[in-house]
Amino acid sequence: MSDLGVAVVVEDDEDVRNLVEAVLSQAGFEVHSAAGGREGVDVVRAQEANVVTLDVGLPDIDGFEVLRRIRQFSDAYVVMLTARTDELDTLTAFHTGADDFLAKPFRPRELRARVGAMMRRPRHDIRAGQVSNPEAPAAVEATLSPVLRHNGLDLNPETRTVSVDGVAVSLTRSEFDLLQALLKGAGAVRSKTELVRVVRGDYYRADAFISESDERAVEVHIGNLRRKLGEDPVEPRWLQTVRGVGYRLAP
Repeated sequence: MSDLGVAVVVEDDEDVRNLVEAVLSQAGFEVHSAAGGREGVDVVRAQEANVVTLDVGLPDIDGFEVLRRIRQFSDAYVVMLTARTDELDTLTAFHTGADDFLAKPFRPRELRARVGAMMRRPRHDIRAGQVSNPEAPAAVEATLSPVLRHNGLDLNPETRTVSVDGVAVSLTRSEFDLLQALLKGAGAVRSKTELVRVVRGDYYRADAFISESDERAVEVHIGNLRRKLGEDPVEPRWLQTVRGVGYRLAP
């Protein structure tokens, strides 16, 4: 296995598949591929993938169904690729557990940059209950951080685990990072722009353009957090929308 681990490319278009394979191989991954959705699920499981690029329009089952199946056994980083630019596709991808979404045609350098930004964040391995990529700067910082607590909500940055009143909650990487950012804010309002950068990592520079789709993706992640944390929509226990521009934790 390479230093960065295993990447799986699930793509039925041979030209695109060869391009993505080349980008990830040059980045330092051991790369495997599949031309169909069911085969892709099997390859991800067999190879214990760290990163998956997943086409939405596959010939047997669509990419969203593939992602649902992958999320039953893997916390691999998943980047959805599609020729369609419908915002509904983006929202569906994030609802299903994708880490990023990239429209075709894309620049190879952009794909590599986004995957690199994700890999610099620790990933919680649901099979072993451990955090992978321990040498990453975010992981080093996490080992120095105490458990964050708020109204019965416990977040452990070192193990990347979350519990509510002692009951474990399963979050995606993006959901965990958003919740950690809000907990660290100690009641301060975090704007949608700030939270986009939390989700996207250092791929987004301070002066980078952030689209409405980026902000909408954050709203979807926040909605997923509310649902998974069991929050009462009438009397929110943790997450509050502030003037429509950002979020903070309830006192």
